[in-house]
Amino acid sequence: MAEQQQFYLLLGNLMSPDNNTRKQSEETYENIPGPSKITFLLQAVRDATAAEEARQMAAVLLRRLLSSAFDEVYPTLPENMQNAIKTELLMGIQTEASPGIRKKVCDIAAELARNLIDDDGNNQWPEVLKFLFDSVSSQNVGLRESALHIFWNFPGIFGNQQQHYLEVIKRMLVQCMQDQEHPPIRTLAARAAASFVLSNESNTPLLKHFADLLPGVLQAVNESCYQNDDSVLKALVEIADTAPKYLRPNLEATLQLSLKLCADTSLSNMQRQLALEVIVTLSETGSAMLRKHTNLVEQSIPQMLAMMVDLEEDEEWAMADELEDDDFDSNAVAGESALDRVACGLGGKIVLPMIKAHIMQMLQNPDWKYRHAGLMALSAIGEGCHQQMEAILVEIVNFVLLFCQDPHPRVRYAACNAVGQMATDFAPTFQKKFHDRVISSLLQTMEDQANPRVQAHAAAALINFTEDCPKSLLIPYLDSLVKNLHVIMVAKLQELIQKGTKLVLEQVVTSIASVADTAEEKFVPYYDLFMPSLKHIVENAVQKELRLLRGKTIECISLIGLAVGKDKFMPDASEVMQLLLKTQTDFNDLEDDDPQISYMISAWARMCKILGKEFQQYLPVVMGPLMKTASIKPEVALLDTQDMENMSEDDGWEFVNLGDQQSFGIKTAGLEEKATACQMLVCYAKELKEGFVEYTEQVVKLMVPLLKFYFHDGVRVAAAESMPLLLDCARVRGPEYLTQMWHFMCDALIKAIGTEPDSDVLSEIMHSFAKCIELMGDGCINNEHFEELGGILKGKLEEHFKNQELRQAKRQDEDYDEQVEESLQDEDDNDVYILTKVSDILHSVFSSYKEKVLPWFEQLLQLIVNLICPHRPWPDRQWGLCIFDDVVEHCSPASFKYAEYFIRPVLQSLCDSSPEVRQAAAYGIGVMAQFGGDNYIPFCTEAIPLLVGVIQAADSKAKENVNATENCISAVGKVMKYRPECVNVSEVLPHWLSWLPLNEDKEEAVHTFNFLCDLLENNNPIVLGPDNSNLPKLFAIIADGVVSESVKHEDGCSKRLANVVRQVQVSGGLWTGCMSTLNEAQQKAIQDLLNTA
Repeated sequence: MAEQQQFYLLLGNLMSPDNNTRKQSEETYENIPGPSKITFLLQAVRDATAAEEARQMAAVLLRRLLSSAFDEVYPTLPENMQNAIKTELLMGIQTEASPGIRKKVCDIAAELARNLIDDDGNNQWPEVLKFLFDSVSSQNVGLRESALHIFWNFPGIFGNQQQHYLEVIKRMLVQCMQDQEHPPIRTLAARAAASFVLSNESNTPLLKHFADLLPGVLQAVNESCYQNDDSVLKALVEIADTAPKYLRPNLEATLQLSLKLCADTSLSNMQRQLALEVIVTLSETGSAMLRKHTNLVEQSIPQMLAMMVDLEEDEEWAMADELEDDDFDSNAVAGESALDRVACGLGGKIVLPMIKAHIMQMLQNPDWKYRHAGLMALSAIGEGCHQQMEAILVEIVNFVLLFCQDPHPRVRYAACNAVGQMATDFAPTFQKKFHDRVISSLLQTMEDQANPRVQAHAAAALINFTEDCPKSLLIPYLDSLVKNLHVIMVAKLQELIQKGTKLVLEQVVTSIASVADTAEEKFVPYYDLFMPSLKHIVENAVQKELRLLRGKTIECISLIGLAVGKDKFMPDASEVMQLLLKTQTDFNDLEDDDPQISYMISAWARMCKILGKEFQQYLPVVMGPLMKTASIKPEVALLDTQDMENMSEDDGWEFVNLGDQQSFGIKTAGLEEKATACQMLVCYAKELKEGFVEYTEQVVKLMVPLLKFYFHDGVRVAAAESMPLLLDCARVRGPEYLTQMWHFMCDALIKAIGTEPDSDVLSEIMHSFAKCIELMGDGCINNEHFEELGGILKGKLEEHFKNQELRQAKRQDEDYDEQVEESLQDEDDNDVYILTKVSDILHSVFSSYKEKVLPWFEQLLQLIVNLICPHRPWPDRQWGLCIFDDVVEHCSPASFKYAEYFIRPVLQSLCDSSPEVRQAAAYGIGVMAQFGGDNYIPFCTEAIPLLVGVIQAADSKAKENVNATENCISAVGKVMKYRPECVNVSEVLPHWLSWLPLNEDKEEAVHTFNFLCDLLENNNPIVLGPDNSNLPKLFAIIADGVVSESVKHEDGCSKRLANVVRQVQVSGGLWTGCMSTLNEAQQKAIQDLLNTA
């Protein structure tokens, strides 16, 4: 008993407001052995004489213990104690007087039941099921509530008996939802029904069977909202998110209810926003279904716009110097976000006609709030209505620019917002069509001295405009832009000194950076105008409230340096480096969320690009803080949903619902900085190469584990990108060091290919892995890794075929329409992109291991053969052929044992309707001739007339066909060069010359020019023509090759061609004759060739 009393004291201290007392008590609590903990906690919960607060605390702790440490604690208890716990909990629910405690005991029972379902789905606690059935039909309302609460908390409680009890479950829920006397029972039953539907989201027959429960749920949503309880409405949002098809039979009723609640201003903002969220979520998860109910969607648009008008008058607004974050609970922000999402979800074809007239009306309203909302709405729908708005962009822009002169500052602000958003959404069309008017409007708005918020936003819009503006368009305005920005900068610097205001200065500094970034070397004349002031800011803006200004100025200096180039920047470089180093040495005093950190890290990387190898001397100072930032570990927590409610998203926590009452929380502070730092390490490795070798080891140790850093895609991408670059840096340390480093990476890379969930990141990892293998070469993969890699690639190919089947099934779906087809096309493109990476990896393996790897390849053979079946989509056939091309190129003559699988498809594909497939097939014929060996002779013979047919087709030089055609020309050349016995050379050669030069496919161009050199060096009579009459034509071919950069200075081929030209040069008459037939560009090209080669 004394122990139990001490435990009550401990519970009291765990709730103490004093941090130290609480910390000590937590340690004491942690050290109590598990079995004793359970006993103490259960006694406290069941002790009616103890304080309610202490009992509540004990209940929460007991539930947490079962949720987080069940396997460590419960199975070690003796059986009689396990049974006692079960009995006590069920007794507690039946006898407890306090509703609050009873609910908590139900949570504990549900948690125990969740853990007592074994791997085969057997519920090891049959008594709890009997208790549920008895209680739900009991006369005691408290017991009925308890049964529903347990079922709501753990809808999987029936385990493998669920199918058997399905009718009973349904009857129980229907009865309770119809309980006219007890509204709380109706609400709980509706929540339990929703919970059951969510836990069976992928069981289509079950969802259909339970469809008739939905009207009851909707009724409960309506009732509970007016009782100030939004729990059922939240459940409806969850169903819209994860099981939208469940709503289909009652979709109209669902939408009508959501509309009604959203429009009812007597409800709280939160409830109205949740009601709107049902419609918005459905536009994302069930868009095709929703497009059949456009009349209801159309009614929701005015609701969103009405929310956006819900703004407050704020006298201080225009002068505010700190930008507070958007108030995400406000109706205006919720309405804007809803519009954006509905436009993206349903597409502009549907949304723009619904909204256009409303916006036009709002823009003519005398009340500023309506004009503001109309402009913000235009900004919000740009992404989703892209195609449709592009068609009427002139009309929209003409209208929006008028509002840059609106009498109300917040409307002018919204006009700048719309301009900035359109500059991003419609780049570069927007810049090309409207540059003159947009630049002059924004510069004029930036002169609005009385309203700094408006000035700053005009500067921000200018940044969006210049970021995506083609350089040639910006240059004519450069002078007036720069002068305007300079005047404002000088004025705002004065204001900073006199009043301490900085908002506009922060944006103007970034505008200058953005202009310099686009103008590049054209910014040189203005360099001296800005640099002294910018350095002055970095030197003197050291107060805490100026951190952001200082960070942006550091960014500006480094971007200007990069724009004007090393020569112009060099005199200032060491002073700027010293300023940066000074910040760097104070770096350890900076707080983790200091905005200067990420600006600083990016500025270092730019300095590295400007200074090149000379940057190496600064690495010892830079790397410490960079590694520190790249090593940030985020705070994470696994919580059950009830704990989560006590933690707010405002403190920077984000949550992912894992289902089954579990949520995963992560504190996002520092994640962006970490990603930037990792990206910069990649930049150093790329720029400094062997100059970075001192740091490769610590960076590899940091990066390899980050391939599994699932909290941020950018971090994993940087980790993957760094691998081949770090190997490249480490080469100078010799093969042994390099191999050790590769062994450290290899396993993690292969595993990451198998487990990476995001397709964009996956393609980066696969690409890097392929590059590493090319770099390391033969012998770099051991048998175990080969086996693992084979299994993973096989899995990727099987998944590729499975996804195609799933897409075909979706095309048969009742909601299939053209927008669904668009999203299926996107999925398809993603899949094909992964297929290209499978091909990259196989290419690197074949080119490193040659024919030794063929036995390993056989496990994939059938899947690759499937890719090239005639009925498959063209990208499959293209990449399947590319893989077989690699087998021929790198594994011949052994490759011939697989010829039965690919030879016919290759020959048939030469005449395929898809140019990409023709290109892959033609390349295959070329490598058969060059590398294949004697077995391939008959097929090279058979291919020649087919290749010639493709080349001579009427549209063979059309843009979409030219690459395939050039591969055919190259293949004919390779057959003549390596297998002359397969072709009548004297007949084909004149034709072949008439097809030259190749301008698009640079790699194949080199092959053709090398063959041409062979022929010329041997004075081939067919090529030279009688009395050298073909020479002018040959000169034109060579000159065009130089002009189109098919012939490059560094190729051995250009030296050979130059020698041919020189031989002609010495015989004067011939030379003059050849040169006189060339145009000016061709003559210059011949001169360049002679001068450089």
